[in-house]
Amino acid sequence: MPLAVVYSRGRSGIDAPLVTVEVHVSNGLPSLSMVGLPETAVKESKDRVYGAIINSNFKFPAQRITINLAPADLPKEGGRFDLAIALGILAASGQIPIKYLSEYECIGELSLGGELRSINGALPVALHTKQAGRKLILPHDNAPEAALIKQVQLFPAQHLLDVCAYLNGQKQLKSEIPALVFDEDEISLDFSDVHGQYHVKRAFEIAAAGAHNLLMLGPPGTGKSMLAARLSGISPLLSEKQAQETAAIASISNSGFDVKNWCKPPFRAPHHTASAAALVGGGSNPKPGEISLAHNGTLFLDELPEFERRVLEVLREPLESGHITISRANRQADFPARFQLIAAMNPCPCGYLGDASGRCHCTSEQVKRYRNKISGPLLDRIDMHIEVPRIPHEVLRKGSPQGEESSHQIRERVIAARNLALNRSGKSNTHLTTNEITKFCNLSEEGNQLLEQAMNRFGLSHRAYHRILKLARTIADLSQSTTIDISHLSEAISYRKLDRTV
Repeated sequence: MPLAVVYSRGRSGIDAPLVTVEVHVSNGLPSLSMVGLPETAVKESKDRVYGAIINSNFKFPAQRITINLAPADLPKEGGRFDLAIALGILAASGQIPIKYLSEYECIGELSLGGELRSINGALPVALHTKQAGRKLILPHDNAPEAALIKQVQLFPAQHLLDVCAYLNGQKQLKSEIPALVFDEDEISLDFSDVHGQYHVKRAFEIAAAGAHNLLMLGPPGTGKSMLAARLSGISPLLSEKQAQETAAIASISNSGFDVKNWCKPPFRAPHHTASAAALVGGGSNPKPGEISLAHNGTLFLDELPEFERRVLEVLREPLESGHITISRANRQADFPARFQLIAAMNPCPCGYLGDASGRCHCTSEQVKRYRNKISGPLLDRIDMHIEVPRIPHEVLRKGSPQGEESSHQIRERVIAARNLALNRSGKSNTHLTTNEITKFCNLSEEGNQLLEQAMNRFGLSHRAYHRILKLARTIADLSQSTTIDISHLSEAISYRKLDRTV
């Protein structure tokens, strides 16, 4: 009996490593053995494959069947290899031709009736299949997601019979997937809904232009969550490379990827009861956490002091490095995590410190203990600290006399400033390295003196020094200025309040 070889794809982090499914059918007592480090879901595939083959009117060989999933040291998980295993058995038993299988990669879970069910991670699979120069046979439900990778040959199918008929030359699988059309100007949550709070809107505009981290401090009900939810509406759309990275992470997560969100910056808002593993990712077979699902987008942490301190501390390294490495005893996974942190907190335990109503009765010790839940090193990594006060009821009822700017108007200025940064350094200002800060964030002698005075007076760290310079560069870009003026630097310094020693 011949040996059948079918190509498929596994999962390791956001990668889709090649898995070669080798099927050998030989004489002997009827049995099926599977080797190659399969996990429970993969071992159970023999029962799904058996039912799918029988119910598709094929013959399941009553012989000794050996299935090898190579490489042997790569853990295999999920039902993604069902289709490849079924085709391997049918090819090795002479029921479908072998010669064309080397041109394809096959992925998909089978039902007992032979229907193809969708799998997680179709987008990374399509990307790696394209790089390998092969064609991809996959479940029909995964086709729109995989089609986001340009110039990959897709052959979506709904049933095992469709795939076998195609390989036998009896039927064509539709390879053309309708192009996804989405409205770039569609903004569901608009900044015009927020009345007043002009200095806060200004801060959000700066944060969006340079992808800077931001912390809001204010009493309950002043619009902190409302403002954060509208940040995506003024942020530029993702580049194709960024969109692929973001979609690949969402694709391997439990929630999957919605193709309607292609090129849109993600927005994640975990509850304050989230664990450290939920934020950074984890599990015996590591999966991405909230910081990776927010890659190239926004991570919003509301009620920041209510998060456990050890949970917040895990954010420190990813905020600097832009990635997270999850190590387990038998494997290691590296996930990108270049996110923009937007956080909100109350000024005191009761929430009303400094409010005009005078409802706050918290002692200074209580306020200090409450704010100390946010460690200095984490606070140091947040570029902007802004207060969100309560606005007068008249403004809330009538709005501003001159009207509120829409997200479209703000986004135009943000995109213009972001394009200046990209043309200058190829990246957002918040991601500038130390050498690039020296090159692109030059100050006048007067500016240097002002910054040194602020450093000495407020006890700011060297990290804060660099973050102020990057923030001032973004403010200058919004003004379409090639140089950082005193006004730009002064505004940047004014956003560093909570980490001052005096």
